[in-house]
Amino acid sequence: MKKLRTGIIGATGMVGQRFLTILQNHPYFEVTELMASSRCAGLTYEKAVEGRWKLDERIPEKYQTMIVGDASNVDYYKDRVDIVFCAVNMEKDKIVELEENYARHEIVVVSNNSANRYKDDVPMVIPEINPDHLSVIDEQKKRLGTKRGFIAVKPNCSIQTFVPMITPLLKFNPTEILVTTYQAISGAGKTFKEWPEMVGNVIPFISGEEEKTEKEPLKIWGSVKDGKIVPAVYPNITSQCVRIPVSDGHTAAVFVKFENKPSKEEIIKEWKDYKGLPQTLLLPSAPKQFITYFEEDNRPQVSLDKDLYNGMGISAGRLREDRIFDYKFIGLAHNTLRGAAGGAVLIAELLYKKGYLS
Repeated sequence: MKKLRTGIIGATGMVGQRFLTILQNHPYFEVTELMASSRCAGLTYEKAVEGRWKLDERIPEKYQTMIVGDASNVDYYKDRVDIVFCAVNMEKDKIVELEENYARHEIVVVSNNSANRYKDDVPMVIPEINPDHLSVIDEQKKRLGTKRGFIAVKPNCSIQTFVPMITPLLKFNPTEILVTTYQAISGAGKTFKEWPEMVGNVIPFISGEEEKTEKEPLKIWGSVKDGKIVPAVYPNITSQCVRIPVSDGHTAAVFVKFENKPSKEEIIKEWKDYKGLPQTLLLPSAPKQFITYFEEDNRPQVSLDKDLYNGMGISAGRLREDRIFDYKFIGLAHNTLRGAAGGAVLIAELLYKKGYLS
C-alpha cells in the first residue's frame, strides 16, 4: 500500500510532537515534511526542539535529522505533501488564511486549531459520532475552488470528556447539561518544568474554553442541510473550565436532565453498546471499545485510565441519580491523544477509508 505524503504544521509544539510519535509507523501516512515558524526553518528537528521536547517518549529516530521547513512557504509544499496535520499557535485570522492557503493548493488539511471550527461547510468531527458531516466537504470545495483540497477539524479536547457519553442518550432527549472540566496542563502545551506555578495549584479560568465547551457539542449534534451544517438547538449546556495540576488527561463532572428519563441500567447499556464507523471499519487508531464504564466508585482516574486503548478510549464512571438534575457522572479523556493529535489522525483515517484522500 502506497502511503500518503504527510506534513506536520507546528511540528515543534507539544501536539506536533504527539503527531510524530503516533505517525512514525502508521500504515496510511508517511511523514515527509516537518513545518514550523521561520525561526526554526533550516534546523534539524532535533536541534529545533532542543530543550523543548515535552513528551516522555524519545524523539523518533527517523525524524531527528529531518530539516524543518517554513510553514508559510505553501508553494514549496504543494507538490511535496498530500495531507497536512495543523497544530499552530497563531492569531485566528492568520490560521484561517494559512489553512485555506494549503487547501487551495490542493492539500488536505486536518486541523487541531479552533479557527475554522464554526464555519458551516467545515466538518468538525468526532469520527464515532458525526461522520455524516463529512458530506459538506463538496460544498466547501466549491467555496475554495478546489478539486482535492479541503479542511476538516477536530473539536476541542475538553468536550471529549462528555459528548461521547451524551450522544448515545440523545434518544432520551437531554434538555440541560451542566459540566465542569478539570483540565491538564498539557492542554496549554505546558509541562510542570515550564509552568512551576501550577504545582499544587488550581486556576479557575481557561481563556475561551467555556464558550467552546458550550457551543461545539451543538455543531457536532447538528444536521446537514443543503450542504451546510446546522447546529442543534438543544440541549442547553453551561460549563466551568478549571486548570488543575495534572500532566495529561481531562476529567469532567457532568450533570444532565432528560425529557424522557432513562434508567441507570439503560444508560450503562447504551454506553457499552455504542460504537461508530471507526470500530466498524477497524481504523488503526480506533479503540476497540469507544466508551468504557467503570463500576468502582473511585474510577475513572487520570493515572489509571487516561491511556486506555492507547489514549483513544473514553472512560465514564460514578453514574448516579441527582436531586436537582436526573443523573450525574464522571468522564475522562486523554487530551493530547484522543483530544488532540490522536483524534485528528483518526479523522484522517476515516477520510482515507471513505475515499476523500484519493
